[in-house]
Order: sequence, then C-alpha cells, then structure tokens
Amino acid sequence: MKTIRTLLADDHTIVREGLRALLAVDPGIEVVAEAHNGREAVDLTRLHKPEVVVMDIAMPILNGIEAARQIRALSPSPKIIILSAHCDDAYIDRVIEIGAAGFLVKQTSAQILAKTIKLVAAGETFYSPSVAKRVDSHYRKQGQPNGGITLKPNALTVREQEVIQLVAEGQANKQVASALKISIKTVEKHRQNLMDKLAIHDTAGLTRYAIAHGIIESSVQVTIV
Repeated sequence: MKTIRTLLADDHTIVREGLRALLAVDPGIEVVAEAHNGREAVDLTRLHKPEVVVMDIAMPILNGIEAARQIRALSPSPKIIILSAHCDDAYIDRVIEIGAAGFLVKQTSAQILAKTIKLVAAGETFYSPSVAKRVDSHYRKQGQPNGGITLKPNALTVREQEVIQLVAEGQANKQVASALKISIKTVEKHRQNLMDKLAIHDTAGLTRYAIAHGIIESSVQVTIV
C-alpha cells in the first residue's frame, strides 16, 4: 500500500510527538520528518521530498507562512496544510495567498487531520468549518467568486521577511548573519533597506511591523537591540 509521505513542522516538541502518534495509526500516512522551525522545514522538505507538509504558523527563525512560501517554490512542491491556533482574517488571507491547500485549527481531531492529508494529496482543498465560513464571507465582501482573493503583493522580499523576523525576535546582527549564513554587512544592508522601504526608523518600529503583519506573535518575548 502506498503511503502519503508527510512532514510535520511545529516548534513545540510535544505537539509534533502527539501528531506523529495520532497519524501513526493510519496505514495510509507516513511521517518522514519533523521540523521545529520554518528554516528546518524548508531544508527537510528539500531532503525528504514529502507529498504533504503540515505546518504551524508561529515558529522561530522563519515563520510558517514564509516557510510555506519557500516550500511552494520548490519543484515539485508538496501540498501545504496550515495547522494553527491563529485563524483571524489577516492570517487566512496570507494562507490563501501562498496557495496552501488546507487550513485547520488546532482543535481539529486526528481523524479530520488524516482526512485532510489524504484530500490535499489527491489534489483537493479543505478548511476547518470556522475558517471556511470566514473565507466565504471575505469572497462575498470582495465581490469575487469562490476561488481566489486579490491581495496586494507582499512588500518585502523573502530575505527581508527572514531578516525582519529575526530582528523582531531580538537577534543581534551577528546572530542574524549566522542564522542566515550571510555577512554582518549584508544584514546591516537588509536592515537599512527595510527601514527605508517601510519608513521605519528604529528596531522597535520593525518589531511593531512584524507583530502587526503576523510575522511574529505579539506574545513572543523580544529584546530591543
């Protein structure tokens, strides 16, 4: 029997272990790897080539939205299922924008998660009922048929998204450079470009922007540097 190769990405070990245990009872699904941050999720996707990635949004180093965006750019790209406690309109818009095939809230049962993995692997989409209602409402407000939302293009490049998340998490330039494997001078240039592009003049402003746009959680403990 062919199994659906699946990768789990969540920064909480207990959540990943729980998901793996719940999915292990389904003979049609095989968990091939686990990632504890978005960067690792991208790297492990390249390595293991899963058919489906189940991804949390709020993760360190690289959040789930940006990780999903990079994974979707891979060839062939796996199907993305967002599994998150965050389901406000801003997050839903971004999940649709990146082309995720599924969006489940974390209260979802194991049976629904397994069903969703099988559906998206077969080329279908599935959203939790509470999310689906908000998506439909958004379509009606936009006067669009159910099938796509017109969004403003992301103002930041992929690298800028990575830099602003790390900066907003309180990482110093040296730490950002190490995490992204770039020079400190390049980090400084990205920080200046971010401030110029966003008309922001300090690190605190970058942090507020990151929180407002769902790049990091407001509950993340940050150190202004």
